[in-house]
Amino acid sequence: MNMYNKDKDKYEVLRTYFGYDAFREGQEPLIDELLAGRDVFGIMPTGAGKSLCYQIPALMFRGITLVISPLISLMKDQVAALNQAGIYAAYLNSSLTQGQYFKALDFAKKGKYKIIYVAPERLMTESFLGFACNADISFVSVDEVHCVSQWGQDFRPSYLKIVEFIEKLPKRPVVGAFTATATGEVKNDVVRILKLREPKLVTTGFDRKNLSFFVKKAKDKNAELYKILREHYDESGIIYCITRQLVEEVYELLAGRGMEVSKYHAGMSDEERQRNQEAFTYDRSRLMVATNAFGMGIDKPDVRFVIHYNMPKNMESYYQEAGRAGRDGEKASCYLLYSPKDVHINQFFIENNRENEELSEAELETVLEKDRERLKQMTFYCHTKYCYRRFMLNYFGEKAERFCGNCGNCLQTSTAAAEYSDAAPRMSYEKTKTMAPTAPPGAVSDNPELYEKLRQLRNSTAKRLQVPAYVIFTDKTLREMSAYLPANRTEMLQISGVGVTKYEKFGREFEALIREYRTEHGDDRKPPQATAKVIIKELQK
Repeated sequence: MNMYNKDKDKYEVLRTYFGYDAFREGQEPLIDELLAGRDVFGIMPTGAGKSLCYQIPALMFRGITLVISPLISLMKDQVAALNQAGIYAAYLNSSLTQGQYFKALDFAKKGKYKIIYVAPERLMTESFLGFACNADISFVSVDEVHCVSQWGQDFRPSYLKIVEFIEKLPKRPVVGAFTATATGEVKNDVVRILKLREPKLVTTGFDRKNLSFFVKKAKDKNAELYKILREHYDESGIIYCITRQLVEEVYELLAGRGMEVSKYHAGMSDEERQRNQEAFTYDRSRLMVATNAFGMGIDKPDVRFVIHYNMPKNMESYYQEAGRAGRDGEKASCYLLYSPKDVHINQFFIENNRENEELSEAELETVLEKDRERLKQMTFYCHTKYCYRRFMLNYFGEKAERFCGNCGNCLQTSTAAAEYSDAAPRMSYEKTKTMAPTAPPGAVSDNPELYEKLRQLRNSTAKRLQVPAYVIFTDKTLREMSAYLPANRTEMLQISGVGVTKYEKFGREFEALIREYRTEHGDDRKPPQATAKVIIKELQK
C-alpha cells in the first residue's frame, strides 16, 4: 500500500492550495480510495474537476506523482496553475528543447517536483526510464484514458505502453484512470489493458447544467455566425470547423472584419500553433477558429461559447468539444450550425480513415461500423424536435427529464414542452419563448463596476507574471469578490478559489482595491456566507 503523509488533511490541502471549502460530486470517494492504496477509474464530464482527483492525493502521498497525458496544452496550463498555487510541478513533452527536457529531468532526479506531467511517448525512453526506476513514485494518474481503447473515438497506440512502463518500476504505484467519456466497451478495455486492480469506479454523470445547447439549420452559415458573435461580444469563444480550409476561410472572414481572432490546425507549424494558442489562452485574442486538433485538454475556464461551424462525426467528440465552454461553472452556450453537406464530409472521412494500420481487416471493419453508427446518432441529434440535453444524456446511458428549459428546442418550440410529462401542466409556446435559461448553481449577483476593476487588476497581474489570467483568479472568483466585498484576510479566504498561497501572493492587492471601492461607495457590503468549518477554524485561533 502507498503511504501518504497522515499529518495532512485533504480538506486543508483543498482549502490551502485550491481555495475551496467542499469537494464536488465524485471527487472525495476517488481521493479516499487512492489514499487507501486502491486503483480508481473516474468518468467525469469536462469541467467537473477531474484534475483535483489526482492533484490532491499527489500532494498527500510521500513520493512523486506522474500524470500521463497526451495534451501538451493541458500540461502547460495545469503546471502554471500549480506553480502559482505554491506547488512544484513540471511537464516533459515534445514542446521542450532537448536542453530544457534534460534540465527538468535533472531537477526531477533531485526531488524538486511533487507532480510531473509526462507524454505517453516519453515513458519508455531510456532517459525517462532511468529516472523513474530510481525515483519514489507513489501514484500514476492516466488522463484521457479512453485513448487506450481501440473502440474509443481517440485511440492512441502510445497508451498501450503505459502498462509496460508501470511493470518496469521497482514497486507498483497506485494507478488512477480518468476520462470524460467512456462506453461500456471502453470501460472494460481500460480495466483490462491497464491491469487495474479491483478499481473503484465513479461515474458522476454527463449533465452540464450551466451549458445551453442550440442547433441552427442555417442556409447562410456566415450570417448565423455573425449573429451569434454579436450576442457574445467581448466574450471568449471557440469556433470549430471540419477542415483546415474552412478554418482559413472563417479566420480570414472574421479577421477581415477587424475581430481579435486566432487560428489553429495541424497544417500550421508547431511554433505558429503554439503562438496562436497562447494568444487565446492569455486573452490577446478573444476568438479561436480551429479544427478538432485544438482544445483537447484546454484548461481555460472562461470560454463563454463554442460554435461548431460543421456537425462533428460523433456525439463523443461534440460533447467533449462543446464542453470546453463554461468550465468555471458559469453560464455558457454551445451552438451547432448544421447542413446536410456536413454528413457527407464526415462519411468521406470515416470511409477513408486508415490511421490504425495495425488493425486487421476484420477489426478495421468493426471500427468503421461503429463510426458509421456514431455518425447516424449525431445526425439524429441535429434533427430531433425534442430536448437536446435529453438526447445527449440518453446517448450516454443516462435518464433525463423530457424538458430541460435550457436548450434551443425547449426554449423556442412548444413540442418539447408539450411532451414534458402527462401529469405536468402543459406549457404554452409563448411561455417557452420567454423562459430564461436556468442560472448555474451557486451563481451570485456581482457588482459590474467593481468586477471590471478587479478584472483589470487580475489581467495586469497576469501580464506582469506572464501567466494566463485565470491562473491568478477565475472570473467566478472575481464575481464573488465583487458581490461580497471581502475586506480582510478571513473574509477573502471564504471566497471560492482563494487559497492561502494565492492570498499571500495576490490577495492583498485585490483586498486594497475592494476597500477603496467600499470607501467611495459606503460600507454596504454583503458578508460572504461563511461555512461552519471556516467559522469553527476562526474560533479556534
